[in-house]
Formats: sequence, C-alpha cells, structure tokens
Amino acid sequence: MEFISPSLNYAQLAPILIVLAGALAGVLIEAFAPRASRYSSQLFVSIFSLVASFAALMRVRTQTSVDAAMGSVAFDGVGVLLQGSILIIAVLSIFLIADQENFTALAASVPGSEEERDAVQSDLRVTEVFPLTLFAVAGMLLFPVATDLITLFVALEVLSLPLYLMAGLSRRRRLASQEAALKYFLLGAFSSAFFLLGIAYLFGYSGSITLAGIQASVIGGAGNDVFLLLGIAFISIGLLFKVSAVPFHAWSPDVYQGAPTAITGFMAAATKVAAFGAILRIFYVAIANAEWQWRPAMVIIAIITMVFGSVVAITQRDVKRMLAYSSIAHAGFLLAGVIALSKTGLEASIFYLFAYGVATVGAFGIVTLVRDASGEVGDLNRWSGLGKRSPLLASAFAFFLLAFAGIPLTSGFIGKFSIFSAAYESGSTSILIAGVLSSAVAAFFYIRVIVLMFFKDPVEDGTSVVIPSALTTITITVSAVLTLILGIYPAPLIDFIATTATFIR
Repeated sequence: MEFISPSLNYAQLAPILIVLAGALAGVLIEAFAPRASRYSSQLFVSIFSLVASFAALMRVRTQTSVDAAMGSVAFDGVGVLLQGSILIIAVLSIFLIADQENFTALAASVPGSEEERDAVQSDLRVTEVFPLTLFAVAGMLLFPVATDLITLFVALEVLSLPLYLMAGLSRRRRLASQEAALKYFLLGAFSSAFFLLGIAYLFGYSGSITLAGIQASVIGGAGNDVFLLLGIAFISIGLLFKVSAVPFHAWSPDVYQGAPTAITGFMAAATKVAAFGAILRIFYVAIANAEWQWRPAMVIIAIITMVFGSVVAITQRDVKRMLAYSSIAHAGFLLAGVIALSKTGLEASIFYLFAYGVATVGAFGIVTLVRDASGEVGDLNRWSGLGKRSPLLASAFAFFLLAFAGIPLTSGFIGKFSIFSAAYESGSTSILIAGVLSSAVAAFFYIRVIVLMFFKDPVEDGTSVVIPSALTTITITVSAVLTLILGIYPAPLIDFIATTATFIR
C-alpha cells in the first residue's frame, strides 16, 4: 500500500491525544484540587479518558492505511487492533489501581519513618498513580504504531518512566518495592542505551530512521551488512527486555514481586501488548527481508525463553514470582508468531496478546484479595485450602491458571493452538516441539496450585480473603467472562483480526 501525503491526521491521533489530555488533567488536579476530592476526580478523569479514547479509535477504525504525524505514525489495521487491546486492558487495570489498599500513603517518605506513619494515620492516598498510568498508556498506544526509530524511542521512554515510578509505590514491604523500582529503572535505562545504539547502526546502514527507508535499504542491499546485523541485535535487546525474554528477563521476577500487585498486572499485560506490537512492526516491515540475519538467533531465544520460564516456575513458592516466570514462558510462545513471519503468525500473535493480557489482569486481581494482617499473601503454601474458604475466588483463579496452561474451553487454548499452527506452517518445527513440551511442563505447576487450593486442608495462619470492592469485582468478572467467551466462541474476534490485521508497507 502507498502512503497518503504526510499530514497530521488528528482523527487518527485522537486516541493518543485524548489519553495524554487526561494525563495532563490529572497533573492539574494534583496541583490545584483539594485533597479530599482528588481521588474521585482522578478516577473519573482516568476512566473517562480511556473510554473516550476507545470510542475515538472505534470511530476511525475503518479509516486505515494512512499515516499521521507527518509520517511518524502508521494508522493501519494492526495498529487499531493493538491500540484497542491496550485500552481494554488499561480500563480493567485502572479498576484495580483504584483500590488504594495497594499503594503507600506517601510515596516520597522514607519507609518506616515518622512521616510515613503520620501519612498512614491520616489516611492519605497516592492519587498521582492515575496520571502516571495514563502517561504510560499514551506511550503504549504510540509504541506499536510508530514508523520511525526516534518516535519509537520516545514512546518507549514515555511508557517506561511512569512504570519505574509506580513499581516503588507498594503500601507494604516498602523497601522491597523501592528495590524493585530501582532495579527496573537501572536495567531499563541500560536496555534503552542498547536501543539507541541499534538506532545509530540502522541509520548508518540505511541513511534513514524510518522503517520504510530501512526496508528499502535491506531490499536494495546497498548498505554495510555488519551495521545491519549490529542494528538488529541492539534494537532487539531493547525490545526483548520489555517482554522479559531470556536472557533479558532478570528484572522481571523481582519487579513483579516487589511492585504493587495492581501495577504488576498492568505491566504484565499492557506492556507486553505494546512491546510485541513494536516487535511485530519492526520485524514484519523493516527487516523482514533480512530474515536470514535474525531468524536463527530469534529461534534460539524463543526456545530458551519457553523452556526456562516453564522449568524455573516449578521451583517458585511465591505466587507473583510464579506468574512472572509464567510471563517469561508466554513471551517465548509469542516470539513464535514473530518468527513465523506470515499473516497467520501476525493474526495469532494479536489474538494471543489480547487473550493473555485479559487473563493476566484478572489473575493479579485475585492475588490482591488474599491477605493477612501484614498485607497480601504471596506464599503459595499459605494458599492451601483456599477453595474451601472461598470457593468462588479459588475457582476463578484456577480458571485463569487453566487459561495460561492452554486447556480447552479457555482463550489460552485458542491462542496457543493458533501460535503453534503458525509456527508449523512456517516450518519452525523446533519451536513447535519446544512449545508443546514447555506447555506440558507449565501445565504441571499450574495444576499443582489448583490441587493446593482445592485438595489440601486450610492452614490456620491468619490468611483471609477480603471482600472485593465493586471495581475489583468488575475487573475479575469481565476478565473471566472474556477468557471463557474467547475459549468457547472465538470466531468473531478471529475473523475480525483476519480482516483487519494489515500493515502499511
């Protein structure tokens, strides 16, 4: 397809601009609104911005195959699908974030200080988390539709910087939370440096920072192949860090465990959609014709990521760390769709991203409800007998675990079947075998947790299940219903993806 003449195309940029406007409105509320009204105002602005952004996206969804922002953004079918997925996941996540039990009373205070104790006694709320979330969402919306490397880098930083801050806002285990935020920030900055190096090498190779310009240079073969190889390697490192692929996964378990659980769910779901959206655009558009240079390395990374995430998850005794290694394994499965380099692989990846994201938010929503006097209970041994104390909650968590395992009648089964089918069609037999075996290993530790909840006696250790707020209930219910519907009757979404998922080349 050919580009329409470069223009701003504000209609296509509206979803991003609306979320940015909501974030800026949140900053003004923090600065000028009375403290008593900040929480309700921020919650309203956040939900309104996300819903309005989704409505704007639906209004222009048929006006695809154009560029916007002077050619820096592509508004195509893939962009619509990924932005829609991010906004739906963000709405579900904001409901969890609205439960202020997860967040510290005063973010800038020293853990254990008198200042922090006074803030807790005064029942202060960290409402800054709402505009930070909107800034992150704006970056996520821009990331998968950016068509030049500078815009990609800006989007990467816009989505990352708020997450670094939010990871350190946990109400309890403050030192662990701040340690997680620092690790995430330092390793994230390191990966951003690699990303910039990749931009420099690709510019040196092609003389262009646009994906179309790089693609033309790859097809023409006029540049230095060493620069191309180094550029692909360094940009891949920056992107693979965001999706927790091995060996760039080291931050993931510690950050997932230390960050507030609502932020962990948001990170695990929405960030993965945005990052894989950018990976798909770069690999399918810019460097598809250099497949012989990057495919062998990506196959190895995908296999190692699947196997490592599934095997190490077995040894985990903390539910959030277990879900972190599960997320690593799912990143390996999703890389199979990238490597397939086909329309089938593209469609399977988009479906998988949405299905996994929704189930992930729901699962972490349940984790926020299992608590004791000191806060959330992460030790899996203390989840023993949860099915007898709270059958409905345990059943919902078991359902999400079965979806992660890819059991039939869940969205996870459809997602894995689609992604493995794409790998088979592309001739990636090694990935198919590794994926099936890794899924079998993963099913073991998921089912182990289910057995622990339903077939072990409850432990009298002070653990309880709190009554969820209305917003948390909505998140868990909607996530479970979507996971079930996409497992039983996925055809409408699959057909919609098949007819919509196209790139501007």
